[in-house]
Amino acid sequence: MLYRVAKTISGPVMRALWRPRVEGREHVPPLGPAILASNHLSVVDSYILPAVLTRPMRFVAKNEYFTGNRLIASWVRAMGSMPIDRENVSAAQAMLDSAVEVLKAGELFGIYPEGTRSPDGRLYRGKIGVAWLTLTTGAPVVPIAMLGTEKVLPPGASVPRIHRIGVRIGAPMTFTGDPARAADRRMVTDQVMEAIRELSGQEYVPRYAASVKDSA
Repeated sequence: MLYRVAKTISGPVMRALWRPRVEGREHVPPLGPAILASNHLSVVDSYILPAVLTRPMRFVAKNEYFTGNRLIASWVRAMGSMPIDRENVSAAQAMLDSAVEVLKAGELFGIYPEGTRSPDGRLYRGKIGVAWLTLTTGAPVVPIAMLGTEKVLPPGASVPRIHRIGVRIGAPMTFTGDPARAADRRMVTDQVMEAIRELSGQEYVPRYAASVKDSA
């Protein structure tokens, strides 16, 4: 109920302000589970993507979004986002286990394989959670590229700017392999990241974004 109310209110506002150009919406399965794997350029990615989709989806959001700005906290709760402590390995696995239940229920689950926002607009190495999910559940992965959202709300900015954005959705990808096998997880993750790179046109960096932020 809260999801529908939040989307009904926010969707028209976002479309009016940022006029998102959506390509490939037909690639999102109309029924059944799917993992929506997107690049991550801005906080607004988690607002824009649900607004342009017909089906409800669940997202992962870092703990700070639930405890910081009240407006953002209210939004992520209304949209059914799942909190994650990115510093806690056991918490991350618990989140993935919860995501499995979401997918088993036939819902859409959104994830940012990079694990954090890009610090400079480039696409960084993906973490293996997306691979573990698809290999564990058999749900297809739908690669997605958010375009121009970093210009709407750059890192450090608090007031959104007016700038047209895009959402490019690729064809679903299916995989086979052993979720317990590191080589399989890495191979699947790299294929997903390559599909996102092809959609976004970003320069790819074979490093984790979090390590780049830590060294800055």
